[in-house]
Amino acid sequence: MQEILFPYGKEKLSYQFEVQELSGVLTSSIEEYEPEFDETALVKNALENPIGSVKLSELAKGKQNIVIIASDHTRPVPSKIIMPLMLAEIRKGNPEASITILIATGCHRGTTKEELIAKFGEEIVKNENIYIHDCDEKEKLVNIGTLPSGGDCEINSIAVNADLLVAEGFIEPHFFAGFSGGRKSVLPGIAGRRTVLANHCSEFINHANARTGVLGNNPIHEDMLWAAKKAKLQFILNVVLNAEKEVIYAVAGDVEKAHKKGTEFLSAQCGAKAVRSDIVISTNGGYPLDQNVYQAVKGMTAAEATVKQGGVIIMIASSTDGIGGDHFYHQLADEADISKTMDIFLKRGRNETVPDQWQTQIMLRVLMRASVIYISEMADDVVEKMHMIPAHSIGEAIKKAKEILRKEDVTITAIPDGVSVVVQK
Repeated sequence: MQEILFPYGKEKLSYQFEVQELSGVLTSSIEEYEPEFDETALVKNALENPIGSVKLSELAKGKQNIVIIASDHTRPVPSKIIMPLMLAEIRKGNPEASITILIATGCHRGTTKEELIAKFGEEIVKNENIYIHDCDEKEKLVNIGTLPSGGDCEINSIAVNADLLVAEGFIEPHFFAGFSGGRKSVLPGIAGRRTVLANHCSEFINHANARTGVLGNNPIHEDMLWAAKKAKLQFILNVVLNAEKEVIYAVAGDVEKAHKKGTEFLSAQCGAKAVRSDIVISTNGGYPLDQNVYQAVKGMTAAEATVKQGGVIIMIASSTDGIGGDHFYHQLADEADISKTMDIFLKRGRNETVPDQWQTQIMLRVLMRASVIYISEMADDVVEKMHMIPAHSIGEAIKKAKEILRKEDVTITAIPDGVSVVVQK
C-alpha cells in the first residue's frame, strides 16, 4: 500500500493505494528544492538585485503618486512578507510618496475586508490606501490602446494616473497563459471586463500554444505583455511557492526580464512526464486556490493531459466558496449537450466573448475527454447540473470511477497538486 496526501481546503485527504494499481505520482521537484535563505531574506535579496532595472527605491525618487498592484483573495501570494518590504523600499526612495495598493481582482468578486486583513495584516489594512478594482466600474476605466488581438485595452485609471506603477505577485504554471505572474497583474488583474473578454476569446483558448508552461507564440501571453508595457508597469516583485505556500525563490525588476527568469526557474522544477491511466486524481493545491469550481478547472487540466481518452478524472476541491461565477454555472448547467455549447463558443469572434466563456470552454474540453468525479463540499445536485459526478471521499470516487469504466482492474495516476506541475505529454 502507498499513502498519498491530497490538499483539500486547509486540510489534506489521505488515501492508501494498492501498489499494483498506482501507475504514477506526478509531482513537481520544486518540493525537493532547498532555498538558500528564508522567505524574508529571499524577497529582500530580490529587491536588492533587480533584473533589468534599477532598485525600486531609485525608481521611487521624485515620484509622488505610486501604485502597487496586489493580487486578490484567490491567490496565495504571501503579501504579509512582500508588501511591507515593497512599501519600505518605496519610502526609502521617497518618504513623502502617496501610495495606493490596487487589488487586482480581474473579473473575480471584490475582496472583503476580512480577506484583506488575512492577506496583508491589520496594520497595512488600517494604515494604507487600498482600492479594490472592479472590472465593471466603467467610470474608473481608461482606454490605453488596441491589443495585438484587436480588442480595446481598458485598465483602471488609478494605474494609468500613477507616476510609478509596480506590482507584486507569484509565478505558477497557468493553464492557458503559460505561467501566472508578471504581466498578468495588468491583464486581467486591473483590466475592464471587455478587455479580458477579448483576450480570453475562444480562438485564443483553442490555440495549441495557449497551454500550461507555454509562453512562446502564445497569443494570450502576447496580449498580456503588451498591456503591461503599455500601462508602464515598471517594476515587479514575484515569488515562487512550494506546496506549503512558502517562498522558495523570488525575482524583482523589469516586468518581462524578471518574469522570464522566474518562469525559467519554475520550468526547470515543475515538469512531470505524463503517465497514461484509466483514472487520474488531481487537486487545486488546497486553500486558497480550491475555494470554488471555477478555479478548480485549472487542476482538471493537469489530469486532462495524462488521463486516457474516455477515462475518469477525480477532482478534489473543497469549493467552500461555491461555484465562482453565475455565467460559468449557467453555461454548463443550462444545456445538456456539451458539444452544442462548445460549437457555439468556437463560432464566436474575438469581440463576442461572453463572461466566463473561457473557463467553461476549457472545462468542456476536459469533459469531452473524460468523465469528472468531483469531491467537494458542494451540493450533489449542483455538481450534477455542471456535468460532473459528486463524491465526498476518495474511496467513494474510485468506486464510482470503476463503475463508469466497467472494470475493477484499473490504472491510477495521482497528481497531489494539479496547479504546481506542467504535465509533459
